[in-house]
Amino acid sequence: MELLGNLLMGLGTSLQPAVLMYCVIGVVLGTFIGVLPGIGPLAAISLLLPITFHIDPTSAIVMLAGVYYGSEYGGSTASILLNIPGTTANAVTCLDGYPMAQKGRAGVALFITTIGSLGGGIAGVLALIFAAPLIVAVSMSFGAAEYVALMVFGLVASTAVATGSPVKALAMVVLGLLLSTWGIDLNTGISRFDFGVVKLMDGLNIVMIAMGIFGVTEIMKNISSDRHSTLRERITFRSMLPTRQELRQSGKPIARGSIIGVILGALPGTGPSIASYVSYAVERKVAKDPSRFGKGAIEGIASPEASNNAAAQAAFIPTLTLGIPGSATMAVMMGALIIHGIQPGPTMMVEQPSLFWGLIASFFIGNILLVILNIPMIGIWVSMLTVPSKYLFPAILAIVLIGGYGVHYSTFDIFLLAIIGVIGYGMYALGFEPAPLLLGFVLGPLLEQNFRRAMLLSRGDLTVFIERPLSLALLIITAGILMLSVWGVIRGRRRARDALVS
Repeated sequence: MELLGNLLMGLGTSLQPAVLMYCVIGVVLGTFIGVLPGIGPLAAISLLLPITFHIDPTSAIVMLAGVYYGSEYGGSTASILLNIPGTTANAVTCLDGYPMAQKGRAGVALFITTIGSLGGGIAGVLALIFAAPLIVAVSMSFGAAEYVALMVFGLVASTAVATGSPVKALAMVVLGLLLSTWGIDLNTGISRFDFGVVKLMDGLNIVMIAMGIFGVTEIMKNISSDRHSTLRERITFRSMLPTRQELRQSGKPIARGSIIGVILGALPGTGPSIASYVSYAVERKVAKDPSRFGKGAIEGIASPEASNNAAAQAAFIPTLTLGIPGSATMAVMMGALIIHGIQPGPTMMVEQPSLFWGLIASFFIGNILLVILNIPMIGIWVSMLTVPSKYLFPAILAIVLIGGYGVHYSTFDIFLLAIIGVIGYGMYALGFEPAPLLLGFVLGPLLEQNFRRAMLLSRGDLTVFIERPLSLALLIITAGILMLSVWGVIRGRRRARDALVS
């Protein structure tokens, strides 16, 4: 009954005219961002952060969340029609979505991805509803030592599942932690790493970091490319209706993909991309005829799309309940909450119940709105794919610069934004992923604060982290992940050396 009461309270919050309006804006913008390849939800949310300064926290977070899961919906459109993934998580959809489009079944593929996305999204929200109170109840017994161990676990886990080198990802985490120490130390009042620049005494702003390494860098990566739509098929509502056999073939894959997405999405550092790849691999394993995959198998789009949307919703579980970002995008979301004076974690459900449950209720509304909007507006989204990059990216760059200037109304921020963007592009060129840096930057102040508190309570005794059972267990798991990562690097180098010898 208490859970039902909380949901009704959240529904009342999410149905307020202002909150509902921003929810609609968020899902529409998210779909638009997802349809256009090369931008992605992380860059989009980073660009929208300055706008949230001028609206109330609930509306701001609801809008940003709508952009996040809305982009997962829209990302399949370019994957199916152009064989270009709208987001990283939609790359798997290209394998069977584009062959379906070549066979004249693009409409059916788009319809199934929409239904799969709805199923996965609802599964993720239900997991959040039932898991959040349990996790909060357990985490309320956490002390400073447990929080330090949990944050270290989250940071190391994010490096272990990085698409590139785990060593480089770990280096980026450390760099993010170092950048988070810039500015005045609130405990001692001493300014750190300001290099004599007064404007750096407040430290680096998460808006500058996010917009620089994801907004400016993404534009630099994609500005040399140009897209030309090769779509010849006209998408109508009639062409989107699947046959009974196609519906039967999609049911179980959607269910399996949703379960996989919920499990992997709730783990810090994984996210929708890994969930979609795993679900596709599972479908190939359980299929009676695996040779159909890659040639237009409808299961190959139903399961990954359900999985990445379930993971997108489940990523809010560790972010809201433990204050540990489930992904780089969640790190930006967490930064937005902190900017508004709200600390994500176990106390958020108690101190901000209206926002917490209002956000969850908005997920239900947003997922339903996405189905309502996506099917009738598919013609509009298809036409967006014809916009050349040479017009699109300069416009986005102008928005980035205006947003950067609007944070403090300072030209210094414009130069800082440009410098961070260039550094971000350099990191990309050298194979360093920027996402772990952002996780380290967001968790850095919290990690430092809890470490100092643990040292104060234990009178400087470091054994406090191994004396407490939960802290010790988390550190053992973290050490295991590190050892597996090191072993993976060593094995990869051995294979490369053996290949050269042979």
